[in-house]
Amino acid sequence: MTVPSLPLNDSTTIPQFGLGVWQVPAEDTERVVSDALEIGYRHIDTAQMYGNEAGVGAAIKASGLNRDDLYVTTKLNNGFHRPDDAKRSLPESLERLELDKVDLFLIHWPLPTRYDGDFVSTWQALIDLQAEGLTTSIGVSNFQPAHLDRIVAETGVVPVVNQIEVHPYFGNEEARAASQRHGALVQAWSPLGQGGGELTDPVITGIADEVGATPAQVILRWHLERGDIVFPRSVRRQRLQENFEAIGLSLTADQVAAISALDKGEAGRAGTNPDVMDWIPGA
Repeated sequence: MTVPSLPLNDSTTIPQFGLGVWQVPAEDTERVVSDALEIGYRHIDTAQMYGNEAGVGAAIKASGLNRDDLYVTTKLNNGFHRPDDAKRSLPESLERLELDKVDLFLIHWPLPTRYDGDFVSTWQALIDLQAEGLTTSIGVSNFQPAHLDRIVAETGVVPVVNQIEVHPYFGNEEARAASQRHGALVQAWSPLGQGGGELTDPVITGIADEVGATPAQVILRWHLERGDIVFPRSVRRQRLQENFEAIGLSLTADQVAAISALDKGEAGRAGTNPDVMDWIPGA
């Protein structure tokens, strides 16, 4: 199966399906990423705060794949928002990843209650890093509509993506709409939810029976049908394979609508609200 690619607003493209390595232990990362690359994954999403960039890099190096055939994303540590820290951190990530550049570098969280509420200078630092050639594209993660509006208004540069929490019980539609309004694609993190019951929801299991797929595959296909980028996580090769096979499924418009109707609004959010997220590692 071929992973579809989507056009970004900076005239590059991004694979719509990939592997996320959030919470993958550092000692397991090389094996997991290697398995994924063997299966056919070509988009790997990591972060400085995950502590496993080195494992991602080792797997890429061992794969023997052409660098141009891979798409690698990493994200800025919450403790490195000051421009000088942000600019220092990406070369360090590249060293761990054993790469000359990443395809996409994101601000991981806006942290509006930290750094005197200044995430615009952090965004400007990413703009500068892109100009230096250390990353092909730049984007954001967990940015609310007001956060997006502010960085675009003050810099004139639109992120290529906004990586936000999205799953059937939390559509995060205001943030999705704001991203799309600016021309940024949506990347869905925790695409299967975080144990909130989506995988056993009768609507989803019913559709799974209809199309001959697993509930997880149905949810992943729902994301793809809506035009979002998705990168589920697993440390098991069998599950990596099953997730990947969601690319070959199709859902009807009615099935997509039925899953979208499960949205519980803010009550369905499983992660931290970006408006109050202020965690910095070690602080």
